[in-house]
Formats: sequence, structure tokens, C-alpha cells
Amino acid sequence: MVNNTIIEICIGNVSDALTLSKYPIDRIELNSALELGGLTPTLETLKYLKKHISIPICCMDRIRGGDFCYNENEYEVMFADAENMLKEKADGIVFGFLNEDKTINYEKTKEMVRLIHSCNAEAVFHKAFDEIEDLDKACETLIKLGVDRILTSGKAVYPDILKGCETINSLNKKYGNKLQFLPGGGVRTDNVCDVIKIANTGQVHMTSKKEFPGGYPGLDEDQLQVMIKNIASM
Repeated sequence: MVNNTIIEICIGNVSDALTLSKYPIDRIELNSALELGGLTPTLETLKYLKKHISIPICCMDRIRGGDFCYNENEYEVMFADAENMLKEKADGIVFGFLNEDKTINYEKTKEMVRLIHSCNAEAVFHKAFDEIEDLDKACETLIKLGVDRILTSGKAVYPDILKGCETINSLNKKYGNKLQFLPGGGVRTDNVCDVIKIANTGQVHMTSKKEFPGGYPGLDEDQLQVMIKNIASM
């Protein structure tokens, strides 16, 4: 935690997670394929990191890129992935299940939350939330289902997260005593302080990534240091 702000960093490989262990990071969102918006990480990656770092790790559970409406075969795989990651001590599972009309898939979300909580882990609904038209109704539904946290840009289109921070602030005022809100999606060195101040949820989600010569997105350690410095100076 820096300056009373919980910092979550989204990463997509082992090396980046090990680098984060040098910094005051509170939580990792572990993915693969960040270029697709983040997909389910390999089980071996999670197992390796749980042996080598102490930062809590929330694992993405997303079988493919594209929308968040899944068929039964895809759900079967994602539930199996979640169960396996929880067995390997994932501290949370990050997921988002929608119907074709972009409302929450109530039964599948209920089933996933039950599975996650049975392992004493956190149930995190990801930015599929931002595709929902009625955010108030969605919050009420997710509270009823027992979701712990929502990752959201407040419906702002990437990378303009500042346009959604007032919405996040408003939702937090209404529902923050029952549900955490995690601002994310376009947080950068030049706007991180404004995101934290305006959204006012006490936490922030960042990627701090750049493209490496091998053609993959990875952690930009220089950018991360500036982010932390900026948060500390607020």
C-alpha cells in the first residue's frame, strides 16, 4: 500500500510477477495474453509464483478473447480452470459472465461465486461490468450474489478512464459498504493521481506495460516506479 492506496498490478508472465515482489504492491492480477485483454494463466505459472512470492494473486478466468457470453462447453472449461487455480491457492478469481443482452448471467455467476468462496478466495467481477447498461441494477445483483469486488472503468472507453471516475465515485458512495470498486482500464503515470482522487475508492488497478523486442507486452519497470512515486506524493 502506498499513501493509503491499495495497488493492484495486472501482469502476464512469471518474470514480471517476480519483479513486482521488489515493490509495495498489494495484489497481482495474473493473466496470459494481455494483448487480448487478458486470458486464463497457466496453472504452472500460478504454482511457480505461489512458491516464490508472497503478494496475493488473483487469477483471470477467461477462456478466449471477444465477448463475455459463453456456451456450455466454455463454461465447463472455465469452471474447471477456476477449481484448479483455487486448489493451487489462488487468492481470488477474476471473471465476468454476461447474457447476450449484456445483463449478468445470474446462475453462472452465482455458481462461480459459490465455488470461489468455498475456497476462502475473493470473487472479482471484471470489466464485463462496463458493458452492462444499468450499472445500479448490476451492482445490486452482484451484491446479492456475494461478489467481493468489481474492476471497472465506469464505462469509460479505453484509455479515457478519467471520463468514468465520477461514475465509479457515485457507485462507491451507493454500494461501497457492500462491494469494492477497483478503478482500472487506462491508468497511466499522468492520470493515476486523478483517478485515485476522483474515483475515491482507496485502490487502483494498473498494467504499466510496454511492448518488448520479442513482440509481447510486459511490465515497464520505469513506468511502475513513476506511478508509485506519483501516488506517494499525493
